[in-house]
Amino acid sequence: MTAHTNAPVIIKRKKVIAGGHHGGAWKVAYADFVTAMMAFFLLMWLLGSTSEDQRKGIADYFNPTIPVNRVSGGGSGSFNGDNVFSEQNLAQSGSGASSRYHADSDKSAGQSGVEKESEAEDAAAKAELEELGEILMGRSGESMVSEEIARHIITRVTDEGLIVELFDLPGSVLFEGDSAVPTPLLQELVELVAEVFVLAENQIAISAHVRAQPVVRVDTAVWDKSSTRAHAMRGLLGEASVNERRIQRVTGYADRELVVNNPMAVRNNRVELILLR
Repeated sequence: MTAHTNAPVIIKRKKVIAGGHHGGAWKVAYADFVTAMMAFFLLMWLLGSTSEDQRKGIADYFNPTIPVNRVSGGGSGSFNGDNVFSEQNLAQSGSGASSRYHADSDKSAGQSGVEKESEAEDAAAKAELEELGEILMGRSGESMVSEEIARHIITRVTDEGLIVELFDLPGSVLFEGDSAVPTPLLQELVELVAEVFVLAENQIAISAHVRAQPVVRVDTAVWDKSSTRAHAMRGLLGEASVNERRIQRVTGYADRELVVNNPMAVRNNRVELILLR
């Protein structure tokens, strides 16, 4: 008993350090920074991928307060707007609310409101061109063209106008050899076409095409040949009493637009006289 009472007393002191690893406040700050950068890049992407009208719509959506004037959009109710989700508050081209029922003068010429007058004029122009083509080919009565000459003519109506295509056939060509000298056959064809063209006042376009030449030739001269033939056709139309002022363009396409698979086929030698819309 006496020995135990004389034993020394040992006191253990535990040192506690608060905030281990210097705390985690920096993680919160870093997360806020990353979030802000993401929001910034999202904003920049929106600004770059939207139009002016779309950005205006987005701004009006996030600003449903009282509009100062109708330039920023708004309806006809109290304070120029009742509800940002209603049709009356949608801005239209920066001039205020859109109309639920459009007048004829307010309709656009796009998919949602094609003007009936334009459709009627387009249909009338197409019908007129088709009638001229029928007159030339004799589909509506007695033909102006003999069977021998008719083999060299094709007519079609496109968005560009009435295209009268004159082309070569094996053994029956429009120009002599590789030159731009017209044959009697071509002169007769141009006179027939001119008789139809003088019935209208439309502008005229002339284009010439030639077949491809073998690549072994040093100088194929397809561009010069087509251009020269196109100008020769312009001269023939002038001689056939077609006013030269009606001719809008004269073009040589060389061998770039072929009509048959064989690029060197005679059928690719052709001229097109276009009565433009």
